Amino acid sequence: MKKLSLIFFAITAFAVSSCKDSPNQAEPEVVTVDNAAPKTYEIAKTEAEFNDPKVEAVFEQYLQIEAALVNTDASKTAAAASKLQEMLKEMSADEATQTSVAAMAGSEDIKVQRENFETLSTGLEKILTGALKSGTLYKQYCPMAFNNKGAYWISSSKDILNPYFGDKMLKCGRVDSEVK
Repeated sequence: MKKLSLIFFAITAFAVSSCKDSPNQAEPEVVTVDNAAPKTYEIAKTEAEFNDPKVEAVFEQYLQIEAALVNTDASKTAAAASKLQEMLKEMSADEATQTSVAAMAGSEDIKVQRENFETLSTGLEKILTGALKSGTLYKQYCPMAFNNKGAYWISSSKDILNPYFGDKMLKCGRVDSEVK
């Protein structure tokens, strides 16, 4: 019993002395938070050559919309879509394509803009088919867009920068085919 009492007091003394603040106690960890502006992603300029300068201008403007969506910037998306809307009217693009770009230009809701980008991409693919003199464009696909329904877009590069999710899932997607 005497040994048990002695062990109990020794453990208690050790516990009490261990809980005291000691000068050698480690400082709390300092975590640095980056308050800088979010990273801006840029879409590569196309190296493809087009048969028609109007088609080239339309594609370059489409890339501006794509970049704004990748960066989740609704106001830049609307401004770029507004410019593209005028270009598509001059080219007499199909009604679905014109309606989708008008909806993007008239909205500051990134979700609405992304939903209409799918229709715009489909219409643009039709415009681009047979319009290249040289070079390659890439039809890319995100299987997770729109609750796993999936959606396509046209890119000037093989690199994936997803306009449907932006930086939430920037690299989600794959090259589905090439437009030549």
